[in-house]
Amino acid sequence: MRFILACLLSLTFLSASDYIGTTTHNNDDFETEFNTNNSENLFDPLSGYNEVMTRVNDNFYEYLLRPTAQGYAYVMPEMARHGVSNFFENLFYPIRLVNNLLQLKFYNSLEETERFVLNSTMGILGFRDVAAEELGIKAHDEDLGQTLGYYGVGNGFHVVLPLFGPSNVRDIAGLAGDMWLNPITYMKGRHDANLLDNSGQAMAATAFYTINKTSLHVKEYDNFKKDAIELYPFLRDVYESRRTKLISE
Repeated sequence: MRFILACLLSLTFLSASDYIGTTTHNNDDFETEFNTNNSENLFDPLSGYNEVMTRVNDNFYEYLLRPTAQGYAYVMPEMARHGVSNFFENLFYPIRLVNNLLQLKFYNSLEETERFVLNSTMGILGFRDVAAEELGIKAHDEDLGQTLGYYGVGNGFHVVLPLFGPSNVRDIAGLAGDMWLNPITYMKGRHDANLLDNSGQAMAATAFYTINKTSLHVKEYDNFKKDAIELYPFLRDVYESRRTKLISE
């Protein structure tokens, strides 16, 4: 049970952005990504399941997640929500650091450490991204799925995960490794129990992060869907193309 909850936390923090966060790319970015990949070459033996799960996820977003995020945004100022987002990004420094090191991106690793020190101190535990705002030092997002891809591990087949959206076999495998780098895994709850010993706490952390992130992009998913003739293949192609692009950078 602890392993499953840990993977859910890692999946939420590292992969949910690919379901919602990809909407932050503009249409030109999508066009460029589609031109570099032929969706007909994607291995998709689970297409039937994936289409059904995409509809389930879309309904979950439309009828539960979006209304909740909108209510949260109504009572929580945007500045505070950005602060929460910055806090979590700072918290996941070990994931970015280790995966940059594994990919031999030593300068990026140094900048990640600079960001962590600056944001944890001057940025008050990371609630403010001082490194980016004052010095222009941006985060270098890397995860184990990208690291595996860097060393030539293929995508495997595409999988749409319940609630969390598009993924693939390689990226799901990467979650187990990222779990051990995720500080949330080692947080203590009541009675000195690991956070993951308490499913309520784990799910609360997952829900809070997801709702906060969605509240910052609540209009973008609708704009994203307008470009889709068929939602599932569109989401699949965007996800796979984006992951390929990130691995190549």
